[in-house]
Amino acid sequence: MKNYDVVIIGGGPAGLAAGIKAYDYGAKVLIIEREEITGGILNQCIHNGFGLTRFKESLSGPEYASRFIEQVAKRDIDVLTETTVLSIDKNNKTVTAINSKEGIFEVNAKAIVLAMGCRERSKGALNIAGSRPSGLYSAGTAQKYVNIKGYLPGKEVVILGSGDIGLIMARRMTLEGATVKAVCEIMPYSSGLKRNIVQCLDDFGIPLYLSHTIVDIEGKDRVTAVTICQVDQNKKPIKGTEKRFECDTVLFSVGLIPENELAKDAGIELNRLTKGATVYQNRETTSSGIFACGNVLHVHDLVDFVSEEAEIAGISAAQYALNGAKEHDSVDCIAGDNVSYVLPQKIDKNLSGAVKLFFRVRKSLNNCKVKVCVGDKTVIETKKRVVRPGEMEHVLIAEDKIKSLDGNVTVSIEGCEL
Repeated sequence: MKNYDVVIIGGGPAGLAAGIKAYDYGAKVLIIEREEITGGILNQCIHNGFGLTRFKESLSGPEYASRFIEQVAKRDIDVLTETTVLSIDKNNKTVTAINSKEGIFEVNAKAIVLAMGCRERSKGALNIAGSRPSGLYSAGTAQKYVNIKGYLPGKEVVILGSGDIGLIMARRMTLEGATVKAVCEIMPYSSGLKRNIVQCLDDFGIPLYLSHTIVDIEGKDRVTAVTICQVDQNKKPIKGTEKRFECDTVLFSVGLIPENELAKDAGIELNRLTKGATVYQNRETTSSGIFACGNVLHVHDLVDFVSEEAEIAGISAAQYALNGAKEHDSVDCIAGDNVSYVLPQKIDKNLSGAVKLFFRVRKSLNNCKVKVCVGDKTVIETKKRVVRPGEMEHVLIAEDKIKSLDGNVTVSIEGCEL
């Protein structure tokens, strides 16, 4: 059995960034990745727009990933690719994995970092009426077909859901010669970044139908048409608002789910709002010595924030492995008015440094006030011009305020609806 200070599960942007920081702190590091190469989902994201925050330049997904892959290669970090983790033991920090060379094997760790990313919600979770012909794809699958395998899934396309992958694939399919008839979204707002709506839909004249969903799929061997319909505030179809589009392909971009089967099986506490682990500001879960970062923790908009969060987890895991555990003295972070969730869910007053609280809003607002309260007392109040559910927000709590927290922290926001 091999022994490491830090074992990182996942070799995407989160796992790579965490591994680099853990190694630089002095830990012996192993990264386990189930694909043939590291880089994660970035390898199929050939569009630009990555790295604007971190590197101050626009990079493609593979270019962004390569910067971290090169940094890992310069260090004595062990990397196992084409290796699948079967289970983790949260008590003795044992990772059980399998690959074609070694079969089933175990690795001992002093600390574990979860960086498995997320998966797409499938059509089966939507209960859409109609047959099950070919031509139905998740947006990420279609992206892999086009960008990696060189296949065009279809020529006439309707996209359900306005997540970032769906918006980007609307543009990509158009550039490859397909016609995107419509993008429909069941919510009254888009779940993607504003810049993607402008660059991927508006610039190409692709219509976006908000408060609409697919109510019927036609076709036997291959999809031939879909019917979309407007929905009311309870997301129930409104009769008489149907629109029918002939198409041979339907892409689903209906949300991402953190890949937390390993954490669930290990008995690690998960948060019902984020679908990821419950963590302190150093990204340690409630299971001592196990850390989480990236999209397995909560779904991010920008990979720049994934890397930033992963570095926190990497350093914290190395500190735990080399210096041992510390007792927690924590308060809870609670989502208040118009806020859907706050992360981290716990603030440990024994940890040094400021804390950046990430949160998402429930609806689009402008001329906003963000309030951070402890009980009835407002400790921070900031202004934001516009907030949207599709874009993650954050507020910083200074270190001197952390030490004096004497109750749970509530983040709320108020403003005018757009």
